[in-house]
Amino acid sequence: MPSKHVANHQASQTMLNRLISLIRLSQSQSIIRRYFIVNGFDGALTMFGLILGFMLSSNSQISSVINVCLGAAIALSVSGVSSAYVSERAERKYLLHKLEDSMLTDLSNSEHGRAARFVPIVVAIVNGLAPFVISVLIITPLWLNEAGASWVSAPLRASLCIASMLLFALGAVLSNVAGIPWYFSGLKTLLIGFSTALLIYFFVGAN
Repeated sequence: MPSKHVANHQASQTMLNRLISLIRLSQSQSIIRRYFIVNGFDGALTMFGLILGFMLSSNSQISSVINVCLGAAIALSVSGVSSAYVSERAERKYLLHKLEDSMLTDLSNSEHGRAARFVPIVVAIVNGLAPFVISVLIITPLWLNEAGASWVSAPLRASLCIASMLLFALGAVLSNVAGIPWYFSGLKTLLIGFSTALLIYFFVGAN
């Protein structure tokens, strides 16, 4: 049994190393990072808007808020997976054909060919998981409240705070790409959240 466990671990490690190699070969690291941040930001801002909208509404049942937010998270995830796969698959095929034309050879069974097939799948999974994971983190206080956790006395406010922190964190991550201070980048994305809050309050809270 131990030898089988070691063999499975080695096989998983080999697959992971192979996948990392294909990502590096196709120079997709920045694309994957960008997709995660962009769609993660979409998920955080969507949850932020939904929860704030419910807070401004009267008699919002927590179970209803959870269902709506989870439905939106699933929709964002499916949209992220499908749109990223279709666009990346088409782009990778186009680049592979250009490389084949320049080299006058078929690269279907080469590392470049494998990268063109597998990298779009990885990109699509990251693009779909980002908004879903972010959304689940944001609505966790709502689930805890529904499960009877009495210490979560204001679940909507707690979720809104988590959404704000995640917006700031995603902006801080972007600072490495933009070459600006992390706190300044985080404040910029947080300002987008507050601007969204003002618009929601103007159109929803004023009614």
